This record gives sequence, C-alpha cells and structure tokens, in this order.
Amino acid sequence: MTLTTHPSAAADALPARPRTRVARRLRAWPLTAVLLLYPLWWALGLGVLIFFIAAVPMLFALVRHRASGQVVKLPPAFLLWLLFLATVLFGLFTLGADPVGTVPGTAASRLVSYGFRLGGYVALTVLLVYAGNVDRRELSQQKLVRLLAWLFTVTVAGGLLGMLAPRFEFTAPIELLLPGHVRADGFVQSLVHPTAAQIMNLLGGETPRPGAPWGYTNTWGNNACLLVGWLFVAGFCFAKSRRTKVFAGVTLVVAMAPIVYSLNRGLWIGLGVMAVYVAVRLAMRGRLAALGAIGIAAAAVAVAVVTTPLGDVVTARLEDGKSNGVRMYTTEKAVTGMLESPLIGFGSTRTTIGGRNSIAVGESPTCGRCGNFTVGGNGQLWQLLFAHGILGTATYLGFFVVALWRFRRDATPAGLAASAAIVSSFAAMFWYNALVTPLAMTFLAYAVLWRNQQRGIPQ
Repeated sequence: MTLTTHPSAAADALPARPRTRVARRLRAWPLTAVLLLYPLWWALGLGVLIFFIAAVPMLFALVRHRASGQVVKLPPAFLLWLLFLATVLFGLFTLGADPVGTVPGTAASRLVSYGFRLGGYVALTVLLVYAGNVDRRELSQQKLVRLLAWLFTVTVAGGLLGMLAPRFEFTAPIELLLPGHVRADGFVQSLVHPTAAQIMNLLGGETPRPGAPWGYTNTWGNNACLLVGWLFVAGFCFAKSRRTKVFAGVTLVVAMAPIVYSLNRGLWIGLGVMAVYVAVRLAMRGRLAALGAIGIAAAAVAVAVVTTPLGDVVTARLEDGKSNGVRMYTTEKAVTGMLESPLIGFGSTRTTIGGRNSIAVGESPTCGRCGNFTVGGNGQLWQLLFAHGILGTATYLGFFVVALWRFRRDATPAGLAASAAIVSSFAAMFWYNALVTPLAMTFLAYAVLWRNQQRGIPQ
C-alpha cells in the first residue's frame, strides 16, 4: 500500500519561514509641517513649542524605523553631543547652589527653566537625527533647502510687520486655553503670545525692533543670519525660472530694511562673518567670478546704507551703547560663576543681586533695566560656561567644530550655505542665546551637510 501525504499536512510539517519585517520609510511630514506651517504655529501660540511637540512623532517614527530592521544613522561626533546632554542632565544636582552675587533660591524654584532647556536640547537632538534619516524620496535636499529659504522669507515678512505695526499683538488660541495665573507669567507670555516687535529704549527714545515670528528681536536677528544663505541657494542655484530668481533678489533687497531697523549689531557682524567665510572658501577653490559677485553685492549694500536713511540708523546704533555695560557685567558674572563650579556649572541661569553699581539698585517698575540681570542670558557661550561648565562648553562647541572639519571639502552651494550658517553661530554665541529656534536652524544646516555626505559628495 502506498501512503500519500495531504498537501496541507506536508506544509504543516515544514519549518515555518521567518516573517520578514516590512521596511518602514521615514516620512517627511513631521519636519515639513514644522517648517512650512511655522507662521500658523506662531499664530496659534505654538511657535517655539512646536519643536517640542513635533519631536514626539519624530521619535516614535525613529523607534519604529529601527524596530523594522532599518539602521538609524547618527551624525558624526554624536558621542560629543551625548556627553553634552549628559552634562546638562547632571546639572540637575547643582540647581540648589547659589553662586556669589546671585539671588538665593531653591532647586525646585529653578526646575522650570532647567527643564525647558533640557527638553529643548533633547527635542532638537531628535530633530537632527530625524532630518538626517528621513527618506530622500520623501524629502529631497532641494526641498529641504527651499523650506529653509521659505523660513527666511517668513522672517523678512515678520520684520516688515514689526517695522510697520510695531505694537501689533493678539491673544493666541493656545493662550486662551491656559489658566489666568499661568497666562500672566512673563516666561509663558514669551512662548505663547504673538507680538510683532519689542519696544525698547534705544536711540534716545522708544524704538521698535522686529521680532515676529520668533518672539525676541535678538532671536529674529539670529535666525535671519542663519537662514539668509538658503534663499541665495534656492533662488539662484536651484531655481530654474526667471520669476523665482527675481523674487529671491527682491526679497533680499527688501530684507535690508528690517535687518537695519532691527538694530541688531550681532546680526550685522554675523552677516559680515558669513560673507568673509564664503569668500575665502570660494577663493581657495579658484572661483574668482563668484568671489567678485560677493564683492559687488557687498558694495551695493554699502552704497545703499550710505545713500539712504538706513545709514543714519546704522550710525546712531553704533554710537548708542546702552547695552554694552550690562553685557560686560553679566559676562563677568558668568565667567566668575564658572570658576566656582568649573566642571559642570550650575545647571541653569541665575539672577544677579541688584545691578552694576550697587546690590541695592535693582529692577523696579520705573527702571526695568536697573538690575536683577540674568547671568547666562547674554550669549550662548556665557550660558554654556555658567550653566554647564567647561565640560559642557567643550562638548557643545566640539560637536560643531568636528562637523566643520569633517565636511570641509563640501563646496556645493548647499554645503557652503550650511557651513557658513554654522560659522555664523560661533560668532553669534558671544551675544545671542541658541535655544530654541536658532539651534534648530543650526542643526538643520548640520543635517544638510550630513545628508550631502550620505549622497557621496566628497568630504
């Protein structure tokens, strides 16, 4: 008798094939939504907070991507950045310390500002890793550059709004959802309350300084410097239509007005640093025609400043040094404070007792600039030294220095714009703080270089 086996039984007898995990493609929508819709987030009261919110789906997508068997790539020298985050984390144990000359407080009273900074650094770390891993079919390099160029256009529009309607402000929907006592807090107001400009006592009277959609005028200036290069690349290198090039040129010309009227000397210095950096890079490669174009553009700007009312504003701002004394005072406090806790700092900022001339001279309703200054609030470098010590400063700056060295041979238009943005951030760290949006723009510049490397562009 011949025994036959039923097909289904034979199939059951065979060892089960392992299920192959379906490769998951990292979608671009979380990053695209943040950049493309930033004016909407600002109007809703979620401007800065959107980076914290978007980090959640980005992190979830990265975890699923890794779980599906895909490799999550990490940027060069990422260990340095992890060491910086560890230093920030250990700063939790120094929050209760009161450096000499600062207002006494408890660790609990400083948890909010500490948590905001730690959360900001972590959220932007997720942003960087996500931008470097997002599928190119979802987000091409050109599309990412155009999104950053779009943000510069938004910045110029916000600057014009601050010039023409400096007192424009409104209550955002998110702001309405908050309890009254929370909504009245100054720090919360800076996050959720949209305003067009900051009114400051400069040049002999009240002077409006553009801030929309970035909140503070210094943040506006910092971001304008970090983003301007992307409009050059998108408008003159990637654009194919004449209309796009004309739009880019007009936008750059119009941008001169809010850039000057912002009175941001740090922005002016940053733009000069970027121009010199790009000129040197081009000269090293023998691209004298491009170098000449930069020279012509610089000359045109100089002529415009001299022959228009913009020149009077620049001269007046350079002669007005009301903030110089305060900056020197807080810088000195940051350095002396760092010497008290040199390794990991004090975890967060502190407030000085009184002002520059006396501990008895403090902030009051009639003199808002008389004292009680924030130590570490006048520049990223001073905040790093004071809040995170030498270890935090070295790992933070080292991460970007390694990037500049690693990508030094990237001479593509996008690569030059990205490295110039990072270089400008080194100049800005003496007077601007980086969290949240300026560091986000710096990380996205880093991501452009990193993505170029992954494409095989010589490094």
